[in-house]
Amino acid sequence: MGSFMGGSAPAMARQVCDGYTLLSPNSLKRLSLDQMIKLEFEMDKKLRSTRSEQPDLQDQPALLDRNRRISRIEGQIRILRSSIQQKRMGRL
Repeated sequence: MGSFMGGSAPAMARQVCDGYTLLSPNSLKRLSLDQMIKLEFEMDKKLRSTRSEQPDLQDQPALLDRNRRISRIEGQIRILRSSIQQKRMGRL
């Protein structure tokens, strides 16, 4: 079993959500199913906190940054959930 990049699930979720680390099926192979589920939980928390930030509607750059961050997090969660499903089926 591997360990999280960054040392813990919250640290790895922060790195992924900030765009410093990208998830792929190959990078997730070394994590156990329980670790992947913990990472999914932490990334869901980051997504909820990002969605709760409401910049001023006149501040277009802030809106674009928020929407890019939400899009990046959702894409990475999609990859993570796919890998979790594959691991549950025994394919990873």
